[in-house]
Amino acid sequence: MRVGLDMGGTKTDAVVVDADGAVAARVRLATGWGGEEIVRTAVAAVHAVATDAAIALEEIESVGIGIPGQIEAGTGRVSHAVNLGVEELDLAAAVAPMVGMPVRVENDVKAAAFGAYALRGSAHGLDLRHGSMAYLNLGTGIAAGIVADGELWRGARGTAGEVGHISVDPHGPLCRCGQRGCIEALAGGGAIAERWGRPGQLPVRDVFDAADAGDPEAKSLRVGLARGVAAAVRILVLTADVDVVVLGGGVTALGDRLMTDVSAELAASAEASPFMRSLRLDERVELLPTGSPAAALGAALIGAHDPEPEEVLTHG
Repeated sequence: MRVGLDMGGTKTDAVVVDADGAVAARVRLATGWGGEEIVRTAVAAVHAVATDAAIALEEIESVGIGIPGQIEAGTGRVSHAVNLGVEELDLAAAVAPMVGMPVRVENDVKAAAFGAYALRGSAHGLDLRHGSMAYLNLGTGIAAGIVADGELWRGARGTAGEVGHISVDPHGPLCRCGQRGCIEALAGGGAIAERWGRPGQLPVRDVFDAADAGDPEAKSLRVGLARGVAAAVRILVLTADVDVVVLGGGVTALGDRLMTDVSAELAASAEASPFMRSLRLDERVELLPTGSPAAALGAALIGAHDPEPEEVLTHG
């Protein structure tokens, strides 16, 4: 039995994964703010999900934690997790003695990529030791994780898949990073909400609704979002040649409305280029099912140590 935690800015999703790779229990807790509260939340989540699964802590082999921020390679230290109030924190060292088991920490998008890979393989009956996938997280920001032949590809410095700050329009909107026309400035939920500037619980959905009603500003934002996502898909396929790009994150709650726009944008670029047509990009994009525990599941699998392809196959 393994536990995986997906620690977000507002909630922590915790799962217990059994030896067959099935999610045996799942709970959600509010995430605390700051280093001490992050540690407290993680420990509480482990206890809560173990109780929900009716198992003792001694039955849990490992804990994996997916968390926003930069993870120092080979350690459990997280830095620059600004949405959680954490500048520097050795999370694994703090949590492990409190739960009595090994703890591994990974960036949340990379954990979600690993979980999405396992879920997709299980759903389609794929051999997870072969094939590749990019998980494109469309949330407040934009980032991707890449899995190839059952292994998470982190890159030389752990930044593989960080496509959000690739500028695709030098005359586009100003990004928080200082560039113009970044993918995140066009398609990130935070940037869209800021440019929309109107209160609402789901600003991106409000933008789509207003665009459907004919609002010209909303139409422009909606077109920009589709352009940004399509650009990210093209970049991921052209650089890593992944079999499929799976879209996840809060923005994907738009479902078919988002996919229709992105597919149309990909189709438009294909019309002008025989080479782009040959890539069949519109057939290589999928949505992660709403409510999927991909990030927590991926954290649980990564928490085992650093799963080999055959282990991912077993637990997919």
